[in-house]
Amino acid sequence: MSQESSPGKKRGLTRPIEVVRAELLKDADTKRIAKAVGMELEAYVELVLQYAQDKDKQPVLEVVEDEELKAAGFNVPSSEQVGQMLVSVIKSELGTGQEFQKSGFESSSGPKGPSLSGGGGGEVPKGNPDLNDELRKSRGK
Repeated sequence: MSQESSPGKKRGLTRPIEVVRAELLKDADTKRIAKAVGMELEAYVELVLQYAQDKDKQPVLEVVEDEELKAAGFNVPSSEQVGQMLVSVIKSELGTGQEFQKSGFESSSGPKGPSLSGGGGGEVPKGNPDLNDELRKSRGK
């Protein structure tokens, strides 16, 4: 059964939001993910529900130069570290191995970096519009 997309009508949940919220709050994977991204479970569930209620909503993506992030106090991973993380994601290993546990992500006393909720960490520099445009063009949008 496909959902037709008509102008002015949001595509989203087919079940009551209260039911979905309760299921997410009980779900072990949801709890693990919320903890891994440094969010309170309730706040993470509400963020998930925002996207579930509007399937056409796109996440905000700011493209920022590494130097700007470093100047704001964020630890910027190297290209090699990002590559290793992507391989871990592809292999479904992220968050399950000892490397994740030893990362110090949760115990760091400095800025933890941008969060999904927009709070915490240091002040995130404003994205570079030229880099954002370049990214959109490369994605064909």
